[in-house]
Amino acid sequence: MTPPGLRASVITVSDRARAGAAEDRSGPLAVSLLTEAGFECPPATVVADGADSVEQALRGALDDGARLVLTTGGTGVGPRDLTPEGTAPVLSRALPGLVEEIRRIATRETAGGMLSRGLAGVVDGPAGTSAVVVNLAGSTAAVRSAVPVVLAVAPHAIAQLDGGDH
Repeated sequence: MTPPGLRASVITVSDRARAGAAEDRSGPLAVSLLTEAGFECPPATVVADGADSVEQALRGALDDGARLVLTTGGTGVGPRDLTPEGTAPVLSRALPGLVEEIRRIATRETAGGMLSRGLAGVVDGPAGTSAVVVNLAGSTAAVRSAVPVVLAVAPHAIAQLDGGDH
C-alpha cells in the first residue's frame, strides 16, 4: 500500500516521441499504473534519447520532489539507447535485484528481454527526499509487466529511506 502524498515521476526517453513522430504510449501507461497505486504523478515528461537528456530529466524530477522515478525507453543496445548511462551518475546505490526480476519476467515474455540494460537504484538525500529510480524498456508490454514489480517493493524501500524499520 502506498502512503498518501508520495510523488512519482515518469520520463519517456524517445527521439521519435520527442519530435512528435511517434505517440508516447508507455509513459502515460506508467503514469496511470502509478496513480492507480496511490502515487501522485504528473503526466510523463518526454525527452530525447541520450545520456545528458536523461540525467537532466532525472535530476529535474528529483528536484521536484519525486520519491519514485520511472524511465521508459532507451535501455536497449541501439546506438542512441543511453538511458542507463544517464541514470548511473544520478544513483547513489544500485538495486540490482529489482532489475534482475524485471529482466527475468521480460525474458519469459520475449527473448529480447535479455537485452535490456536498465538500472535501478537509490538516490540518497536527506530523509524525505531520497528516491528510487528504475529504468524500464519503452514498450507498453514492458511497462505493464515491470510496474507491478516496482510497486511490490517501492513503498517499502521509500519507507526505509525515511528511516523506517526493515
